[in-house]
Amino acid sequence: MSVVKQNDFKMVAKTFFGLEDILENELLSLGAKSVKKGIRSVSFYGDKGFMYKANLNLRTALFIYKTIKISTMKLDSDIYSVMKNISWQKYMNVDQSFSIKTTVSLNRSHNSMYFAQKAKDGLVDKFRVLFGKRPNVDKKFPDIHIHLYINEKTVEVSLNSSGSSLHQRGYRLRTNIAPINEVLAAGLILLSQWDKKTDFFDPMCGSATLLIEAAMIACSIPPSLNRKIFAFQKWIDWDNDLYTKIEDSLVKKIKDLKVTITGMEKSPSAIIKAKQNLKNANLEEFIVLKKFDFFKSSKINVEKPLQIVFNPPYGERLPVDVESFYSSLGNTLKKNYPNSNAWFLTSNLQGIKFIGLRPSRKIKLFNGKLESRLLNYKLYKGSKKQKKQ
Repeated sequence: MSVVKQNDFKMVAKTFFGLEDILENELLSLGAKSVKKGIRSVSFYGDKGFMYKANLNLRTALFIYKTIKISTMKLDSDIYSVMKNISWQKYMNVDQSFSIKTTVSLNRSHNSMYFAQKAKDGLVDKFRVLFGKRPNVDKKFPDIHIHLYINEKTVEVSLNSSGSSLHQRGYRLRTNIAPINEVLAAGLILLSQWDKKTDFFDPMCGSATLLIEAAMIACSIPPSLNRKIFAFQKWIDWDNDLYTKIEDSLVKKIKDLKVTITGMEKSPSAIIKAKQNLKNANLEEFIVLKKFDFFKSSKINVEKPLQIVFNPPYGERLPVDVESFYSSLGNTLKKNYPNSNAWFLTSNLQGIKFIGLRPSRKIKLFNGKLESRLLNYKLYKGSKKQKKQ
């Protein structure tokens, strides 16, 4: 493990439940120091350049927070003095706007608005003492995003270096009724342990999110390369030359696509949206789209291995006949897609029993607020017994 140096600082990357191991591995492969996994988060250490690189390169992170102060709190009102004692002039100027979000984990009853208000008072009073005027609050489009995590003993004050969620890659401008979050989509592909040598197929591709994430993974394209703005670009210590150098080094590592990535969708409107998103991602020449019904389809090359990852309708926002849909899903995979490794996500836990296949793995995840399962089915040519023999 690399040694934490003087210029390194603590950061916390937020993610979805069930993706903590994947995010930890991403951070370790990038060179993060003192990596520690939590629930829906992974903490780590690095310098300013690493913070830039992490924002650009992490596929399963939603936000990256830079910790600037950890302090004990005996009384709720102590939050005022904690905030006032921070040297805010190092991070922002008095003419910039800010917002404060709080995450409170206390056994006793509490009012999170009280903490946010007291924290705001401490920050603006700091500027009043120094400059005789104060910065303004902007809850919608702040220059500086401040986050407080408060538990029974301490408060951790952080700056959100990302700004808006990192799932907003910049390519998906058109979506269908129930689009999958880009971070979750990348997580599904990484959880499936796709080797990037086997052809990839999404039989219900919707607006092409899984296809685009798969192509970016296969080609080592930084997921946030097309993103227009990060919150750290408005910090006082923003270093454009350093950022450009890091961005250029990541671009040089992009590889050619050496597998076929194919998406299928029966809806004409979905195909139109998928094509537009592929164009936005500069990947329209590399991904094949087919307008066809998966339930009427079959594998072209039975002998060739195929990685299948998809996000079928759950019956929540897109209505389906659960028994008929999941039964047809299982039959199509079993009969028409031999020698394939199929993974799909569903929150319809009742629908799983109609698939008619035994999953090799079940991984608990959440799609938004919906408790879901990522299911894996190994599809053999002939019986599983014959395959083993």
